[in-house]
Order: sequence, then structure tokens, then C-alpha cells
Amino acid sequence: MFQRRHTRQIQVGKVAIGGNAPISVQSMTKTDTRDVAATVAQIHELQAVGCEIIRSAVPDMEAAEALGAIRRSIDIPLVADIHFDYRLALKAIEQGVDAIRFNPGNIGSDDRVKAVVDAAGSHNVAIRIGVNAGSLEKDLLAKYGSATAEAMVESALRHVELLEKFGFANLKISLKASDVPRTVEAYRLMAQKVAYPLHVGVTEAGTLNAGTIKSSVGLGILLADGIGDTIRVSLTGSPLDEVRVGYEILKALHLRQHGVVITSCPTCGRTEVDIISLAEEVERRLAHITYPLRVAVMGCVVNGPGEANDADIGLAGGKECGLIFKQGEMLGKFSEHALLDVFCREAETLAARLAERQSAV
Repeated sequence: MFQRRHTRQIQVGKVAIGGNAPISVQSMTKTDTRDVAATVAQIHELQAVGCEIIRSAVPDMEAAEALGAIRRSIDIPLVADIHFDYRLALKAIEQGVDAIRFNPGNIGSDDRVKAVVDAAGSHNVAIRIGVNAGSLEKDLLAKYGSATAEAMVESALRHVELLEKFGFANLKISLKASDVPRTVEAYRLMAQKVAYPLHVGVTEAGTLNAGTIKSSVGLGILLADGIGDTIRVSLTGSPLDEVRVGYEILKALHLRQHGVVITSCPTCGRTEVDIISLAEEVERRLAHITYPLRVAVMGCVVNGPGEANDADIGLAGGKECGLIFKQGEMLGKFSEHALLDVFCREAETLAARLAERQSAV
């Protein structure tokens, strides 16, 4: 197991971040925040797949005023994403958000920053200092020659010092670039300098396939280093995929247990059942299960029975058929056309029983 870096713990609504708290999974709505119904509907979908904190863009005052109705309609913490206009931050806080994401340096004078900090402090609202490589201060770009990891860290530290000057420490930090090496270097440097919790991610990572790979590499390196208290996978696509990928990264490192963990055969010339379609359908049909059920979908007799037998529930394919194993015992042999329905039904029943047993302990 990896040794997590110890950080100061803060609260974002009901979710603890840092310290010994589990690494939380976040996403961002992709609706127009001014459309309350659409935004709330998307948040409910995200919550159903495990999203623990949600952020929404606040481009204008109408969007800021919509946050109150959104917050009253959801059960997870809401973060307002603010740029440039400190009045939007004040309105968001007034509307009951749990945190705001902004850069103190881009909302104007120290008086404006102090106004936001005072309001956040009096309403117990956390602040995320969010530094992106694409929007660094001009003097830092001139000093370092480009948006280097060192420039990102110096930018973040400026913002931290400004908030600390006003007595505010209920904060977390992110330093995101669109490439993995620079992102990793920036977070490693920052981890040596502060004890604040870190929100980690690779920004603008790309489409589902490329973005998943890039995020998995970047977040995997950092999390294996013990760096990261909350994560967001940034994909050009559905925010539901952001949450799913986030959990898969954490599950792969044994940092969180959430939902089905599937071991599946890559297939080869020995496979005599359509294991590719079978595994994809098993993953889709069991996606609603939140209990960490260990599932094996194997294609032949070489490794299949052993892997399937070692899982909570598994199947091993044969010629137009498959064997189903449940908790170490063979349940039976089933034809290829019946295999999927029987397997998913048995998996759902087993997950419900194990979850009930766990909650009773």
C-alpha cells in the first residue's frame, strides 16, 4: 500500500479532504449553469455513479444567482468556478455553495480578495486556488521563459500568501497542465512546500480514450507518490466518464473500493466464446453496483477456472458455453446464449447480500 502524504484536513460541505479522509472523486457540470433543471439533472446522474463533489462554471450574475436553487436540489457539495469578477464569488457564497474555485490574483485589488475571503470565512466556505499552465501571470512567464512547473508553483504560492495574509487557511490547491510531466513536476514541488490538501488532475486531458490514458498516467504517478487528496479527470466528453475513470484509477491502486472490479481475458486463439462482447455487457449491466464485487470474465480453460474461482463471482468460457463460479464453488454450466443473463443476475444477488452483510457489521 502507498504511503499518503499527510496534509491538513478541510471540509467541503459534508466531504472531508486531506488528512486521513478517503481520496474524493470530483467532476464538473457541462450544462449551462443558468439552466437549473438541466444542471440539477446532470448532478443527480453524476451522484448516481459516485461523484462526491461537483463544480459548476459561473460566467455571469445570472449563473451565480442560479446556484442557490441548484444547491437546494442536490445532496453533494457544490463548488462555484469563478474567474475575474469578485462579485460573482460573493453572490455564489451568498447562494450557499460549499466552496469556490478562483485565483486571488485575477480578481483585482487586495480589497476585493479580502471581501471574498471574509465572506468565505463567515459562511464556512472553502477555497480552491486553481492554477492552470495556460493562464499564468505575465511576469512569471517572463521570469521562467514559459509556463514551467516552477512558474506554476510560484503563482500558487503567491495566492496562498495573499489568503494567509487575511487569516484564511481553509483552502486546497491545484496546479494543472495539459501534459503529464509538467503536471507531475508541479505537484511534486508543491508537496514539498505546503501542507494544504492538493486537488490533482491533468487539465484538458483530451477525449475519452486519450484523456483516460493521460489522466491515468499522471494521476497514477502522483497517487503512487502519496500526493493527492481529491481528484478530477478532465475529459472532452460525458462527465459520467470522468467519475468512472477516476474511480478506476483509485481502484487500480487500491486507494478506494467502489463498484465492481472486473478481471477479464484479453482473448486469444484458444477462446471459443465471444468473451469481448460478454465482458463489455457484464461491465455495462453491473455498472450500477456500488459494492466492490470482484468479477472475473475469462475466455478459456488455461487461466479461466483459476481466475474465476478466485473472484467473488466469475465465469470461464468454453465451446459455446461457460462455467459460472460463485465464492469458490461452481454454480453450473450454461449455454452461451443464457450465460450473460444468469451471470449478471447472480452477481447482482451476491452483491446485495454482501453489501447487507457489510452494513450489519
